[in-house]
Order: sequence, then C-alpha cells, then structure tokens
Amino acid sequence: MEASSAGSSISAVTGGKAKPHQPVAKDVNIFFDELEGVNSPSKDDDSLLHHGNLTSTSDDASRLEVVGEEVPDKNKANGLYFRDGKCRIDYILVYRKSNPQTEKREVFERNIRAEGLQMEKESSLTNSDIIFVKLHAPWEVLGKYAELMNVRMPFRRKIYYLHRRYKFMNRIEKQISRFRGWLPRKPMKLDKETLPDLEENDCYTAPFSQQRIHHFIIHNKDTFFNNATRSRIVHHILQRVKYEEGKNKIGLNRLLSNGSYEAAFPLHEGSYRSKNSIKTHGAENHRHLLYECWASWGVWYKYQPLDLVRRYFGEKIGLYFAWLGWYTGMLFPAAFIGLFVFLYGVTTLNHCQVSKEVCQATDIIMCPICDKYCPFMRLSDSCVYAKVTHLFDNGATVFFAVFMAVWATVFLEFWKRRRAVIAYDWDLIDWEEEEEEIRPQFEAKYSKKERMNPISGKPEPYQAFADKCSRLIVSASGIFFMICVVIAAVFGIVIYRVVTVSTFAAFKWALIRNNSQVATTGTAVCINFCIIMLLNVLYEKVALFLTNLEQPRTESEWENSFTLKMFLFQFVNLNSSTFYIAFFLGRFTGHPGAYLRLINRWRLEECHPSGCLIDLCMQMGIIMVLKQTWNNFMELGYPLIQNWWTRRKLRQEYGTQRKTSFPQWEKDYNLQPMNAYGLFDEYLEMILQFGFTTIFVAAFPLAPLLALLNNIIEIRLDAYKFVTQWRRPLASRAKDIGIWYGILEGIGILSVITNAFVIAVTSDFIPRLVYAYKYGPCAGQGEAGQK
Repeated sequence: MEASSAGSSISAVTGGKAKPHQPVAKDVNIFFDELEGVNSPSKDDDSLLHHGNLTSTSDDASRLEVVGEEVPDKNKANGLYFRDGKCRIDYILVYRKSNPQTEKREVFERNIRAEGLQMEKESSLTNSDIIFVKLHAPWEVLGKYAELMNVRMPFRRKIYYLHRRYKFMNRIEKQISRFRGWLPRKPMKLDKETLPDLEENDCYTAPFSQQRIHHFIIHNKDTFFNNATRSRIVHHILQRVKYEEGKNKIGLNRLLSNGSYEAAFPLHEGSYRSKNSIKTHGAENHRHLLYECWASWGVWYKYQPLDLVRRYFGEKIGLYFAWLGWYTGMLFPAAFIGLFVFLYGVTTLNHCQVSKEVCQATDIIMCPICDKYCPFMRLSDSCVYAKVTHLFDNGATVFFAVFMAVWATVFLEFWKRRRAVIAYDWDLIDWEEEEEEIRPQFEAKYSKKERMNPISGKPEPYQAFADKCSRLIVSASGIFFMICVVIAAVFGIVIYRVVTVSTFAAFKWALIRNNSQVATTGTAVCINFCIIMLLNVLYEKVALFLTNLEQPRTESEWENSFTLKMFLFQFVNLNSSTFYIAFFLGRFTGHPGAYLRLINRWRLEECHPSGCLIDLCMQMGIIMVLKQTWNNFMELGYPLIQNWWTRRKLRQEYGTQRKTSFPQWEKDYNLQPMNAYGLFDEYLEMILQFGFTTIFVAAFPLAPLLALLNNIIEIRLDAYKFVTQWRRPLASRAKDIGIWYGILEGIGILSVITNAFVIAVTSDFIPRLVYAYKYGPCAGQGEAGQK
C-alpha cells in the first residue's frame, strides 16, 4: 500500500520562490532572509486577520483542493477543524500582536511550514490583540515523523489460545461461574457498554514504517494516528525548529520563555458536558466519556477507566493514576488495622494501669518545666494527657508498627507486578531503550562535540566527563547548602519552643496557662507549617537552577534530577521538626540543679510527664491535615476560582449566548495551563503522604485512615482538574513512575528503622514493661492465667 496524502505539503516561501520540502536531517532546515525584502506579506500583518474569521495561511494548492467539495458543517461548527472542515487542528499557538518579537515568530512559522505543517490564523473573539495559530499535520508529515520517533502502531490482532483442560477442571470452572452468577454484581466495576472498544489494546504493535505500511491496520488515514499521537508528533517538530541564527536559538520552549508566544497546547475533544444522557445517547466525545465515568463525583466508588485515560492523556498520566489507585486500594487494610489499634486504646482506657496510677498520684510533686513563671505541679495534673497518650501508645502499637513495615514492602512488591501487567498491556516494556530522545537544550549546547553511539552507530552530542563532574559538584554543594538552611529553620523553631514555654506559663487566660506545653507545641507546629510553605517556593527555584546547570541529556534524566532535589528539600523541610520531637526532645535537658541551657541562657524544653509521644502525635496530625487541605485547595480551588473569574468577565462583556458560541481553542485558552513540571506536584504530594503514613506511623496509627480518605477525594479531584479545569496536557510516554519508585523504596527502609526507634526511644512501651514486671505493685506476684 502506498501512502497517499491527506493534505497538501506546504513549501517554504523565501524571496518569492518556492523551495521543495527536503528530507529531515539532524538539524532542521532554516530559511533566513532580509525581512524587509520578503515579497510575501508579514504573517503578523493585521490585514490578514479579521475579528473572529478564519484566515488560512496555507498555500494556494491546498485552498484549491477544497473548492467544489462539500464542507462538513459539523466539523466547522465544533471548532476542532480548519475552515475546510477536513484538516483537524493538532496544535494551537497563541501570541499577541503587540508583542515585539515579530521577527522571531516570522522565521519560526516559516520553518514550520517548511517542515510540511499547515497553518491557519484567527484573532480572538474577546481580544483582537490575541492571535491563535492553528496547526495541522498532513499524512506525509505524520508518517515521516512517526517513523523517526519510533511510534508504535497496531499491525495485527491478538489471538488468544486456551490451554487444553481436563474434563474434571472444566466441570469445576462451570460450577464456579454458575455460582458467581448468583452473587450480586460488583458495584465498583465500570459499565463496559459505555466504554468504547480500544483497538490498540487488542492488537500487537510495532514501530511505524512507511516501507512496511501494508502490514499496519489502517481503516482511515485521518484516524489512524489518534489525537494524542498527532499532537505529540507536532510538538516534536516544534521543539526542533529554529527561530534565529545561533546554536541555542531552537525550539518552542525558548519562544515561550522569551514571550514570543503566550501559550501552546493541544485541543480538548469538545465539551465535557452534554444535554443528552450518556446512557441513552452515548458519549459525545472521549472528554465527555471521561467526565461521566471518571471525573464525576457520582462515580467515586468505581474503578478508574485506565485505558481511556491513557488514550486521552498519554501513558505517563495513565501510569500516575494507576499508581494512585493501587496505593489507595492498598491503604484499606492499613487503615483498618490502624483504626483497630485506636479503638483498642479507647476500649482499654479505663483498664490502663499506668494512666490509673498517674491520675491517682496526687501526692507526687513535679519540678517546674521552666525557670520563671512555671509553678510546681502534681503528677495527677497530667491525667488527661496520660489517657490521650494511651489511645495511640498501647499494647497494639508494636504490632501495628511491625505490620506497617511489612505493608510498605508488600505494597512495593505488588506494585511491581501491577506495573509489569500495565507495561505489557500498553506495550511499554522495551520503549525506553528504543525511543529516548535527547533534550533540545543538550543538543544545542554540545552539538559541536560529537561522538559515535556504540549501539546505534550514529553521531550524537557528547558531554565531556570533566564538564559533567564539575557541574555535579556545584549542584551537590547547592543541595547541601539548602539542607543546612532547613536545619537552621528547625533550630529557630527549637528556640521559639524554649522561649515561649515560660511566656504561655505566665499567660492571663487560665486555659492557656494550665496547658502551656500543648499551646507551645500547637503554635510551633503552625509556625513550622508556614515556614515549610515559604521555603518550598525558594526550593523550587533553586532546584530548577541546579538541574539546568547540570545539563541532563534526556528529558527523563532532567525529570529524575529535578525530582530528587525537590524531594530531598521538601522531605527534610517537612520531617526535620518531626525527627527532632521524636528523637531529641527531652533527651538532653539535664536534671534539677544542673539543667542544660541553650547559649547559657534558655533551659532546653522537656517532655510532658506523660511522655513525648503526644507532642509527636500533634506534630504529625496538624501537619498532615493542613498540608493535605492546602494542597487540595491549590490543586482544584485555585484553578476553579481563576476559571470562574474568567467566565464572569466574559459573561459581563458578551453575555451567556455569545460565551457558548466560542470555538474550542478560545474555550481551552481560557482554562488554566498544566503545571510547568507536569505530574511532579501530584507525585510529590502522594510520596510525602506515604512517608507520613509509614515513617512515624507508630506514633499516629490514624495516619493511614486519613491518607485513605484523602486519596479517595484526591483521585476524583485530580480527574476533575485534568478533564475540566486544565488545558489538555501533551501526551507523553513512560514505562514506569520513574525515580519515584526508588524514593518509595528508600522511604520503606527508613520506615522500618524509625518505627523501631519510636517504639524503643520515644514510646514508653519498654519502660512500662520494665515497671510492670520489676517495680510495679504486682511485680513478681502474678501467675499464668491470673493477669
């Protein structure tokens, strides 16, 4: 089968002469000429644009092809096609006419057309200064770049062979299936009738090749490459087109950073809402289907349609939601056991010998906890705290700590199995070795230094070992310095705790005066949270600078390097105070008459007579709840408020009827862009939560339950955000969750160590056992079976 054209290839016009399209080489062909001497009019010229009218900048041949043909009205109306109703919009660029970077845009767009992409421009309906550039990739361009990018496409349907079974086994299976038919249907399963048949999941795939095009299953060339793949190919071209002379003057990202273009994004497939019910009329498009069966709050208890998520958003986002769903499912047994430990503490509260003796110790006088204003206190004054401590620190806590250590390991091993199944179903097993692409920034910086790749035999940019080592040393020094800043912030919190204990002890209100330690801990945690959020802004800029300084070779290496830095910063930032409370608070205070003092002035803070575990529990509970609440607000609440404000302004200026008639590119432009770092914030939030759930879980058994409740909401929040509040992200491929898995393994190992130390050092479990069997009122008197 010979590939036929789905649209005309556009030749580049320079000096009034048409040059034939040349095959793709390592560096994209670029045409520079005197802009004043160009015979063709400027692409930014206002005379080419009419407010709200489509204006094609494609060549005359492509225009003549449309003449005499019937234009599909439906395609023209939905805002997903060019004016001819046939060329689908694969990518959108947005710029302002008032922007001074006109010359760079002209050269960039000229080279885009030289690569064969078709282009149309249109001014915004709401602001004539905003110009939308619509790009379409014809069949020849898609085929050529799909072959260069090794895009895997379906070529043969899968045939499933059933193993030969014995009659006895067949009878058993029939009886089991008949028994299952009597059982009620699982409510978590999705209705398969509403999900489309995803053909690529039932076919073997292979890297696309134009010479072997007859092997591939092509029913329609317009739909052979799905929308996500088409956008990915166009983005690949835009990242390698030059806009100016010079080795670094290349790629769409640089034009976005210098303000030449304001935005760049693929289009959503229409509206996510419909007047008709999906059960009676079916889904209008994949976006509508995702909203109804995934992002809607009414399906919070159902499984996720991961194949559909992968088809619409790409493998990387699909793997994130697969991991998040798996993590949420594995939290159910951990949350159940943690709740059982807490309820066990509630039921045994009145039978706890330790809290009984503390509450009855009215004749034991304790020394003041500070120098000036703190009075002497009776041990019985801490009765309430002793009982609250028993809720979290009881006989079942040790069992729960061991269980969570095993749970963390089992979770990771089971995720390996789940990921392998997904990688096989989505054909990702050998992807990384075949299709890893060099970053344009790396290619531009080291293009003069090339060497032969020993595997592919092709020349590629090369970074000298000395250059790489020097950059890594500078980056490691920056990381060490920022971690020292975190430790300095923790030291400041320690000083605050030491100073304010006496302040709260002399407070006017009796409630605060009598609970000065709790007030100190609570305010210190809130201040610590504010410092955490402020330092996170600084860490992001520092991590970005250090990662770009290292010049990683590929996008995955860049993401892994940036991820590791940000995780180290935020993990130390979030958990340093928790480590201080767990292992250092009250350990180095000295004794009456010889107290240790900070800078020979302030007496170091002591634990409450009931132990330090209640402080650790407060630290974890407050930080966990505040962090999750803030993250959920920033993820969904902030985009919702911004989009609502945009819609309100449009409604005031143009009315509700005009708002509904906006084309799709205008609607998507008014949505919020996806985070610049992709899924980083989503992963980081969940990984830090995983650390809270496992590392100090012995001090706060309700952490898995809080994490479970948060994640059930988080899945639908993220789904709603991706489908309705964000512009469509560029589909990208990945075979796993990247460096996050190694971080999860490190947290799992750390959790075993820290929980053991919490039981041995922070908790009073071992001192209680020693007291009960050696010094207590019943020591040496009990016999087996008589408690």
